Amino acid sequence: MIEINLLPGARKKTKGGGGSGMNLAAIGQSIATRVKDPYLIGSTAVSILAVALVAFMFLRQGARERSLLEKEQKAVQDSTRYAAVLREKARAEAQRDTVARQLNIIRSIDNNRYVWPHLLDEISRALPPYTWLTTVAQTSAPQSAAAAPLARPGAPEDTTAKKKGVDTVAVEDTLRFRVVGNTIDVQAVTRFMTTLEASPFVKNVKLIKLTPVIEQDKQVAEFFLEAEFQKPDSSAIRVVPVLQTLRQ
Repeated sequence: MIEINLLPGARKKTKGGGGSGMNLAAIGQSIATRVKDPYLIGSTAVSILAVALVAFMFLRQGARERSLLEKEQKAVQDSTRYAAVLREKARAEAQRDTVARQLNIIRSIDNNRYVWPHLLDEISRALPPYTWLTTVAQTSAPQSAAAAPLARPGAPEDTTAKKKGVDTVAVEDTLRFRVVGNTIDVQAVTRFMTTLEASPFVKNVKLIKLTPVIEQDKQVAEFFLEAEFQKPDSSAIRVVPVLQTLRQ
């Protein structure tokens, strides 16, 4: 079949096309042929790279900021929760220390409640004839108890200072006492001192002063003795059962 183009300059339509398309390769080649300055190409490439880098850094900083904000909120919540736990822990430790002091004082009193009965018994037993006492008094400071926090199970002992993790220990001060009395026999003072020194509860017996005095129109010797209490060996203590009388 013969077709005649009656319109001059008109082009023949191509068949089977799906619409006009864009040829990127041709466009790039056209731009390359038009722009031949290498500096312009380089500056354009650097500008594009800089814009891409700024966009990447902006996005990265935004993501990091959001992550840090989330961590900050979590840290604030943990700090608030742990602050309450620490307050409860400090309150419990304060109560523990108070109980430790009270128990230590009770332990100190319980350990020392039989000291003076033993001393008075030993002094009375060692007193020679024709000798009487006028004063028996303690000269040292009252025994105290040093309170420290109770030991935690499995906690190492602090040997430098008694801080947390160390059991309470009573401070056993040396108990010193003075005995003042009169005698009509000076040799009786020597026998009294020797017998006291032989006691398992008494040590370091010293004669401080021995002076003659007038007692009921009679001349006697007044003596001042000082000694210390010592904890005896367990073999020297005899335990006697206490009998209780029941009412019928």
